Amino acid sequence: MPLLFKSVSHGELAFGFFNIETDMLLLNDYFFFASDFCGHVTDLARQDSDKHYRSAWNVHVMPHEAIGNLQGAIAGTDLSGFIGEVYRLFPFPRETQAFKQNPEGHLTRERIEALATTFAPARRIPVMVNPNGESIAIGNYAFNRPQFHALLWYVWLGGYPRWKEDVRPAYVIEMAAAAEASLHPAFAGIAAFS
Repeated sequence: MPLLFKSVSHGELAFGFFNIETDMLLLNDYFFFASDFCGHVTDLARQDSDKHYRSAWNVHVMPHEAIGNLQGAIAGTDLSGFIGEVYRLFPFPRETQAFKQNPEGHLTRERIEALATTFAPARRIPVMVNPNGESIAIGNYAFNRPQFHALLWYVWLGGYPRWKEDVRPAYVIEMAAAAEASLHPAFAGIAAFS
């Protein structure tokens, strides 16, 4: 489930997986896939350290009224908005021990992406990192280095409730390896993923 993470630009923001059967992440009102997020982070990790990094990510920017009610969707009492529609497809598990992030959530991408597009078509948002790696901006949301590292650790762990059977998708493992090996200052001081 999404947790609150500190940002430089907006205080605390929700970030994380919102349904265990999809690898889609939310960052406040931005919705994008963990596989894409990890791919972008891997790309950043392989960049030269003395240049501004600029990229653009495909993101579904949801109007507030289109997002839905996560707690209501989990309980099955409010299936409105995008999140509610995802929970219609993939309801919250009846047994609490089944509440684990599915490492094969990327297999639902086609269905989830088509559904997300009905609420907000994907659009490109700018992503920028300054040369000293102290400022990482994902669209309107800016993070400092430790805040950015916290986002990466969340994905590595599989958020809350963690990856099912501690199995991570290959794209998460690749991201972690690239971050650990990176000479880019955005990854300076990152704790070893293990």
